[in-house]
Amino acid sequence: MVPRMLLTRRTRWPSTIPVEPRRPATIGPNDVVVTCVGHATFLIQVGTTSLLTDPVYSERASPVSFAGPRRVRAPGVRFDDLPRISLVLLSHNHYDHCDLGTLRALGRRFQPRLVTPIGNGRLLRSAGIREVEELDWWQRASTAPLPVTLTPAQHFSARGPFDRNRALWGGFLIEASGCRILFAGDSGYGPHFREIAARLSPIDLALLPIGAYEPRWFMKDIHMNPAEAVQAHLDLGARRSLAMHYGTFQLTPEGVDEPVRELTKALQERGVPAEQFRPAEVGESISVARDR
Repeated sequence: MVPRMLLTRRTRWPSTIPVEPRRPATIGPNDVVVTCVGHATFLIQVGTTSLLTDPVYSERASPVSFAGPRRVRAPGVRFDDLPRISLVLLSHNHYDHCDLGTLRALGRRFQPRLVTPIGNGRLLRSAGIREVEELDWWQRASTAPLPVTLTPAQHFSARGPFDRNRALWGGFLIEASGCRILFAGDSGYGPHFREIAARLSPIDLALLPIGAYEPRWFMKDIHMNPAEAVQAHLDLGARRSLAMHYGTFQLTPEGVDEPVRELTKALQERGVPAEQFRPAEVGESISVARDR
């Protein structure tokens, strides 16, 4: 099957899309601000606590620096401009989510705690990350500075040809000053979104992937397309959702702008207001307020 996928015609992406990096917001003690760094990397600031999801600052999502998917959009926040990071949430071990070079740099600069699904600790410790807590689905972290629960996802794990599914994958529900933020990680569409809502709602903001979904015969089980992401948004009952996981690394054949166009179309077809679910602009900061 994989060779057949490799033969699928790919829409050419631009080599570079300009990004003007922004400094993180200065926030008050009760504020919650989410900043899109790019792809699945978000800076989440909760008062004096700052965390990163799936931090990737490398030029390629690859085990090597000379080949593999290359970044076309620079990070929206420069590494040197990051506030003190006390927590890193790592959803799974794929190279576009688990970048050991970035994790080593974060370890040297901040010594953050790292929370991840079970089976990933050995890899992270081999990279010099010492403060690692591994969770199973629905478990709550005991060492994180904020309440964090690992949520299910429909995906898989692998760093190479011989370690498929030897580590778990998932998303995270973050409780932040009375707000609930769901970082969904990577996932195909499935009943787990309704289960997350049943167990952990209300959800004030969901960060949902919309890219890397073609060809459907191959990707459907592991990556949502935009229409499925809209259904996930509805299943979750999220007050707002931001789209992620598109327009940074070309992982699959669709064009760089196709996920956003398809999201707009899916929202219109389902009658969902555009302000409820929109793309996250790289470098953009969004204030999350409890409103219920």
